[in-house]
Amino acid sequence: MIKHYLLLFFFAMGLVGNLQAQDPQFIQFYNAPMLLNPAMTGVHPGKWRVIANYRTQWNSILDTKPFRSLATSFDMRLPMGRNDYLAVGASVLRDQAGQSEYLRQNANLSLSYLKQLGGGYRSFDQYLIGGLQAGFGQHSLEYQNLWFSTQFDLNTEQVNQGLPNGEALNSSSGVFADISAGLMWYAVFADNQSLYVGGALHHVNQPKVSFNDSDGAESMDSKWVLHAGGEIPFSHQFSILPAATVIGQGKNMLAIYGLNFRYTNRDWKEVALRAGIWGHLVNDHEKSLATPAVTFTTILEIERWNIGVSYDVNANQLAAPTNGRGAVELSLIYYHPGTRREKVNCPKL
Repeated sequence: MIKHYLLLFFFAMGLVGNLQAQDPQFIQFYNAPMLLNPAMTGVHPGKWRVIANYRTQWNSILDTKPFRSLATSFDMRLPMGRNDYLAVGASVLRDQAGQSEYLRQNANLSLSYLKQLGGGYRSFDQYLIGGLQAGFGQHSLEYQNLWFSTQFDLNTEQVNQGLPNGEALNSSSGVFADISAGLMWYAVFADNQSLYVGGALHHVNQPKVSFNDSDGAESMDSKWVLHAGGEIPFSHQFSILPAATVIGQGKNMLAIYGLNFRYTNRDWKEVALRAGIWGHLVNDHEKSLATPAVTFTTILEIERWNIGVSYDVNANQLAAPTNGRGAVELSLIYYHPGTRREKVNCPKL
């Protein structure tokens, strides 16, 4: 009985520690562009865009309290001069995890400037983009759902949450400011041929987060992001979209890489289907690299809508206890068409 409780305790503490160290991450990173890089604000084919992302993870072992991430964003582009653009956007992220219902909420405003480097009838379109993001965040924790060592009754060998936990902690942190910045370059060589690269630094100001009014505040580690991708055509209807991102925060590193195959009917009211496979690479206790999961993705494009579904198959030591069942992720994107003056050649993400 004691071993059972201790294992649960240390597993929970490990999850909370990991939550404090890393930001939530959507595997369909290309469908959550403003969370990946502020410079991706306004990089889309329409006048404005709305995105919703949802991810649930560890349902097989935390069936009542799985990890859930929900994000929404809106961005629009405004013409500035002949071929340059100013883009503005807003995004909200809500991430809740585990028995403690550890909740992280962020709301940000984004601003980017798209500078045309080339384009017209004699050359391909290319843009250099700089982006800034600023907002606020807050963390909270439901302590009544947790137990501490002082609440373990040695006589009954059971947890008694009616006993005092001996901790002077608040249920939520103070509100903190958060700043991020990024750069991106892309080129569109043809309707189905493009290339892009970018990088960003999140939590530039390393905000302090604390559940204790008196002391104990810890600085949030800055997070750096590198990403690249593009589209390679094989025919008028068939192409592939490879992409990769590498993310580092504190001692943690995550790489996501893979590709989507895309088939389109090339009609005036275009319908396209993507299917892809994606690998994950993480550092394992700072000593080696491991592949925790493989992701299978399907995306349906119907005119102005993109609907994405992905499923993770666990591939590491958790494969057996979870029966390979990993995360499920959904994405929904709507592009509002603009006038001819408002349209910009952008890469497919």
